Amino acid sequence: MAVKVFSAQVTGLKANIIEVEVDLSQGLHSFSVVGLPDKAVEESKDRISAAIKNSGFVSPQKKNQRVTISLAPADLKKEGPVFDLAIALAYLLASKQISFDVNEKIFLGELALDGAIRPVKGILALVKYAQKQGFKEVYAPKKNTKEAALVRGIKVFGCESLSDVVKHLNEKDIFNLSEQPETQIDFKDLTEGINFDFSDIKGQESAKRGLEIAAAGGHNVLMVGPAGTGKTMLAKAFAAILPPFSFEEVLETTLIHSVAGPSRN
Repeated sequence: MAVKVFSAQVTGLKANIIEVEVDLSQGLHSFSVVGLPDKAVEESKDRISAAIKNSGFVSPQKKNQRVTISLAPADLKKEGPVFDLAIALAYLLASKQISFDVNEKIFLGELALDGAIRPVKGILALVKYAQKQGFKEVYAPKKNTKEAALVRGIKVFGCESLSDVVKHLNEKDIFNLSEQPETQIDFKDLTEGINFDFSDIKGQESAKRGLEIAAAGGHNVLMVGPAGTGKTMLAKAFAAILPPFSFEEVLETTLIHSVAGPSRN
């Protein structure tokens, strides 16, 4: 019987719920991933096997069985290592090494060979979409939980290792992961660092008037002109006259940075 666990991925700025299904059957050992996986997803079988073994469970490589991992919907290209945790838990469920209720839970994270859970990109978009789709609990890498906790109405559990997650979920064990409390945003912090104002700009009256109208009405602005005419200077001053962000606008802006990930420079 196939076992299904839920995960998610980001495509562009949009999140998608991914159903991770595992089926075990008799035969010579094989471990295959289907559902348009990219190279990072295909390689997950080696990471997952090592993580399962080093977490104290029986690895798929120790058994003569065919392991089939299906990532649905099958017509959506699957990218990145975000499914590692969900695949590992689905396999442990299918092989009856653990048992837990999979309903209303979603699992996100990359597995290291020793079973540690590494952070992933786009966690804010993933958690926000999971909450919208009715999920009640999200299990995310410990380093991602502060960002994930910006989303209200869903429990966020910070996970450091596969074994910690299993202990929390397995009905035979009593171990509680720490739930990340909702993060409170101080909107005053968002204006710190803005030390440039329209009063510092001499001239450019037409441009300043246009930006004031755009800020008051919430319009988009496109500034075109040769280098040295003051476009960058006006853009920096523009931030000082914008109205304060609402909570949803903060989430929308932060979501873009979340999907982009940390700078490698």
